Amino acid sequence: MSDSEPDEELLELLRQSLGISSTTSSMAPDTKVLQDAEYVYNNSIDVALDTYGTKAAAAKIWNLMQAKGYSFKKWSEHTLHPKEKDESTACFIFLVDLLNFCFWSENPDPVQCFSVEYQGQILTGYWSLVAAISRALEEGIPVTTPSFWLNEDECTDDLLKHIFRSSTSENIPLLDQRIQCIRDAGRILDADFSGSVIQLITKANRSAAALVNLLTTHFPCFDDVAVLDDEIIHFHKRAQIFAADLWACFEGQSYGSFHDIDTITMFADYRIPQMLHSLGCLRYSPSLENRIRGLKEFESGCRSEVQLRGCSIWCVELIRREIVRQHPKAEVNAILIDFFLYDTMKERMKEGVETIPHHRTKSIWY
Repeated sequence: MSDSEPDEELLELLRQSLGISSTTSSMAPDTKVLQDAEYVYNNSIDVALDTYGTKAAAAKIWNLMQAKGYSFKKWSEHTLHPKEKDESTACFIFLVDLLNFCFWSENPDPVQCFSVEYQGQILTGYWSLVAAISRALEEGIPVTTPSFWLNEDECTDDLLKHIFRSSTSENIPLLDQRIQCIRDAGRILDADFSGSVIQLITKANRSAAALVNLLTTHFPCFDDVAVLDDEIIHFHKRAQIFAADLWACFEGQSYGSFHDIDTITMFADYRIPQMLHSLGCLRYSPSLENRIRGLKEFESGCRSEVQLRGCSIWCVELIRREIVRQHPKAEVNAILIDFFLYDTMKERMKEGVETIPHHRTKSIWY
């Protein structure tokens, strides 16, 4: 073999590690998210984990989850989530998770922030996205159909802006980037997966990790990575949450059947670190805490932001391990803990209870 020829055996090993090989292999796909989160934790300067706080939070979270009967069935119980268990719902979830990023506003008046009016409610954050997509479908716009995204004569930028219209004067954040994500995803699905979200899911061979790797390998807008001390750190928030949402929506069956769903970690965003800090799990250096409380913006990929995200993933993993240690028969994974913390954080926001603001980063990653 000459120096210019690729080593096919080495390439095949790489494909197998990513879960995208065309051949059968016993090698389990690896997203690298958890091991990278541990690396961030071990090299963090401004974010630390409180051992006693984490153990106390684990007990509190488990007790509350038990009291509320919290399981993946809560996903479908949310009023705005689709109830059908079919291909159209899988496509709905794909579009939601394609665009599930950056809903916070710089406007200090929450009444003036981006929101969507739907079914008699004014919705913000993640739910504003779900509402906008649902509203478009009710208006007869096939917004969850990938082939529609490719037809720029029908699916114009103006129509997409109309779909994500606000009930206030403030537009949805990063509107241009969201439109670009839709266009790019349509082209990639068409070129690599015959225009089908279902083919994308099927190619993962019931592996959540393989599905994450397919998304991050084929779709640049899902390839959520950063660099810390010359080490590449994989976060893959939206790719992971796509697998998790499928699992929860389809209750581990059909398009949500994954033999390795527990390899999915917490989804590194700006709400869960806020909740973990409120629970006494995360501690910040004075300079970092002052920046967060001062509502200063963090550049995507900066050291502080990488520490916040990585330590949050590792913290939720330690919470999961503590729950299992105390309750060996507990059926709990990082996904359920993340979902529970997010729902709890939104409840506290409605009640006006926020002990610290969330960190602020403008990014398509979360």
